[in-house]
Amino acid sequence: MKEIERKFSVDHEKWEKVQKPVPSYIAQSYLSNSEACNVRVRIKNQRGFLTIKGRTVGITRPEFEYEIPIADARKMIETFATKTLTKYRYEVQIGNHTWEVDVFLGKLEGLIIAEIELSSEDELFELPDWAIEDVSDRNEYFNSNLVEKC
Repeated sequence: MKEIERKFSVDHEKWEKVQKPVPSYIAQSYLSNSEACNVRVRIKNQRGFLTIKGRTVGITRPEFEYEIPIADARKMIETFATKTLTKYRYEVQIGNHTWEVDVFLGKLEGLIIAEIELSSEDELFELPDWAIEDVSDRNEYFNSNLVEKC
């Protein structure tokens, strides 16, 4: 499976004016985090997920995600993780795409990043006015790096 994703920084003032859906609460930790591959455990509301992502080339990387029992996800985070990233995720429909807007909590409070998954690297999409700078190729905006600040 491949993930093709663009990331954008978000204008806080414009985002505040957007009518938003109810967000999901996400807590995620990394069991392994290297340049070649990372293994993430995520709790999204009351569901658990195990995700393996490979090296990013352009804006594409291999990704495998599996739903796991919530109790297992909690135990993995408790047993293996040293840091946990938390955020609210808003899923906003713009044109034919769903934008995932992450509003970070804790030590990352104030950071808002929007992501859009595409079917190809050159796929056209509607850019909302609150998405201001493409940061897709900036490693410091990858969650696997942001978690180090938590």
